[in-house]
Amino acid sequence: MAPYAELTFDSEGDVDRVTQGAVARMEATDVLVFAHGWNSDRSTATRLYDRFFAPFPSLVGAGVRLGYVGVVWPSMRFSDEPIPDFDPPGARAGGAGESALDPGTRRALGEFWPGRTAELDRVAHLLAERPGSPAAFVEFGALVRELAGVDAVTTTAAGAAATATPVPAIFTQDVLEVCGAFSRALARAGGPSAAGTHGPAAEGADGLAAEGPDAPAAAADGDPHGLWGGAKELLRQAAYYRMKKRAGIVGERGLGPVLAGLAAARPALRFHLIGHSFGARVVSFSLRSVPDGARYVKSVTLLQGAFSHYAFSDRLPHDKGRGGALRGLQRRVDGPVVACHSPHDSALRVFYPLASRMAGDSAGLLGFDERWGAIGHDGVQAVPGTPRLALDTALRAGVPAAGCVSVDAGSVVRRGGAPSGAHSDICHEELARLVVAAGRMGR
Repeated sequence: MAPYAELTFDSEGDVDRVTQGAVARMEATDVLVFAHGWNSDRSTATRLYDRFFAPFPSLVGAGVRLGYVGVVWPSMRFSDEPIPDFDPPGARAGGAGESALDPGTRRALGEFWPGRTAELDRVAHLLAERPGSPAAFVEFGALVRELAGVDAVTTTAAGAAATATPVPAIFTQDVLEVCGAFSRALARAGGPSAAGTHGPAAEGADGLAAEGPDAPAAAADGDPHGLWGGAKELLRQAAYYRMKKRAGIVGERGLGPVLAGLAAARPALRFHLIGHSFGARVVSFSLRSVPDGARYVKSVTLLQGAFSHYAFSDRLPHDKGRGGALRGLQRRVDGPVVACHSPHDSALRVFYPLASRMAGDSAGLLGFDERWGAIGHDGVQAVPGTPRLALDTALRAGVPAAGCVSVDAGSVVRRGGAPSGAHSDICHEELARLVVAAGRMGR
């Protein structure tokens, strides 16, 4: 597809000026701006954009001249997570219940956490050896907390130490309990049970493993060596925790100002934002930089978005005095904000709510709480008037001209192995047609 350009950002949201210039020179009426998610390196992101953009030339009207922009930001790929249509069957090095890091993931972790070779080597050694002593798990937990950057403290004016930011409870709970919880979650996600000799825990009414106060002890009754599958998931979540924060920074400090500058220089350009996974967080947080009354963002399409389903809410159902992180920002879009979700996305159905417990709510770590649901699992929540459409209905009848809309894309977003399920199954013409419909670009 042409013209195509990339916008490259570093972890602080600073843009590569050469790539910005290439976008500024793009001859187009409508520009598709796509931000990749967590399970991507640069090569995978480029292949994703090539695959996803392929149907668009035949879908848009004669008066639309498309430009294609791929946002490249520093995430990483766990190479043992298969991506439908990208990896050949059986290509991944490890299954969901295997704890050892494959060489590709170890290299990616080194690039993601530069200067942490010693810590990562020790983490890799523990995951490969699977020692059964509690002390080994304690050491592993401490290493993961250090990598995640949650041990850092600041000093208040009174001289007292205070944590720099709220810390998710997965990094503060007893590490054996956390590894047990993740082991059972892996079993629920469709992979082999990693909880020793125990099979999956009993299923609760919400479809997740039942997690009561006695569940951690039950998981540890078997061979403690079996908890290392859950330990690997804890490492994965530490990387996701850093990527989640980074995605917001890149969106708000990087992509948003860049788009505002491009729109000021070329007022006729119409931008259509697309984001997958944490890339959905990137494009959504970019809306914070859209001036009130601006009309250059014409649509936003979120594909399996990995952030809160309450993000756009003015009032949280469980705390009426607070709103979501993006409260009301859908009103800065001169068109709809379309949130695609799928019940086949194990990453968001199982792991996102389990890993999203914030400091102060640690008592809920081992039980499901809908406060922590992802927008890519069940769509936009607590925004009055948000329609909920099936994908075929949205394609047949169209989507609203403005505001939030939830689209169940489970009819096409349905393939993928453990532990992430269908989270990355997004390269479908139907989803391209949905972007076209949202942006009013069709024939």
